[in-house]
Amino acid sequence: MLFLLYEWLKDTGAGRVLNFLRYPTFRIIAAGVFALLLGMLIGPKLIARLRFKQHGQSNVREDTPDTHQKKKGTPTMGGQLILLCIGAGTLLFADLKSRGVWVMLLLTFGYGFIGFLDDWLKLSKRNSKGLAGRKKMVLQTFFYLVAIFGLMTTWTKADGSFGPTLLISTKLTLPFIPSHWFSPDLGWFYVVFGWIVVVGTSNAVNLTDGLDGLAIVPTIVSATTFAVLCYVAGTTLHLADSQVVDGVTRTVATPLYQYLGILQVPGGAELSVFCASIVGAGIAFLWFNTYPASVFMGDVGSLALGGALGGLAVLSKNEVVSAVIHGVFFAEILSVMIQVISFKTTGKRVFKMAPVHHHFELKGMAEPKIIVRFWIVAILCGGVALLSLKLR
Repeated sequence: MLFLLYEWLKDTGAGRVLNFLRYPTFRIIAAGVFALLLGMLIGPKLIARLRFKQHGQSNVREDTPDTHQKKKGTPTMGGQLILLCIGAGTLLFADLKSRGVWVMLLLTFGYGFIGFLDDWLKLSKRNSKGLAGRKKMVLQTFFYLVAIFGLMTTWTKADGSFGPTLLISTKLTLPFIPSHWFSPDLGWFYVVFGWIVVVGTSNAVNLTDGLDGLAIVPTIVSATTFAVLCYVAGTTLHLADSQVVDGVTRTVATPLYQYLGILQVPGGAELSVFCASIVGAGIAFLWFNTYPASVFMGDVGSLALGGALGGLAVLSKNEVVSAVIHGVFFAEILSVMIQVISFKTTGKRVFKMAPVHHHFELKGMAEPKIIVRFWIVAILCGGVALLSLKLR
């Protein structure tokens, strides 16, 4: 909203005072700081309210080690704090004319609504089953299709005829390979592929949310990584590059995304503002969620954050690279898949318990050690993803 205010006043004296709002770098940092401060201010009151509303209720999943019973009574649904801070930071500092921003808000709050239903059913019915898996998948698919066909598709072709045209590239970029070398075009199958990325990431983050602070820090790392990737793919900055033309050395201005060998992402800088809001909101939530946690994010937080990270992977054209960025989440959901397939085919379990963080718990590793080591792996994955930019 502040950016729209600047554009409205830019030709006046007040507009010249607000000139700093034209710079995406300022708005990216400001969105993160604002989301962080807001979360720190309202967090204690929200947690106290959740504790009062959920007093005496067990918010611990049944499919967890017995040691988790000591967490009984800790309020859940703290993801509402994350959503509030993300929404406030994004709406205040992003360019609200950007379709990408609205896609990300729709996916985040749409998936947050699904998580809210799941959490509410768990609390009201006094069990850990919540929303049925099929219903959850149907709702996830619904919000994804609304985002793709409602916001990222134009229904009028250039010749004036009626027909759908995706406003997002259907090409894939691969890590360590320049886009101009190899970028396969999936056509309309890309819609299915994008669904796998978004829904898969959402459920992966949901599975990872099993220990205090385990899911939120990899989310912060992923959002930070995407902030960089979105900015370099969407910025209008040019680099001076020397090229020999007809035997004469000339200085040519090369767009940053072209220099790095990645696809251009229109409005990428505004997606970075959204990413920064996730980072700020995540750090604020970590203040209350770190071991021993004062609040759990619940499905309202984990499904929303997973939907947001999956959406960022699609809109930033890092669908394949997101498997590296989300290394921790990918390992968690992969461990569940391996466990289920192994048990159904051989009757044996590969892990003591899945997701894999419970396996380490049952092997006797202390919870804080598991958490911090997963954080380190997440940072490593984010670093490798960023290295892939230059190596292209």
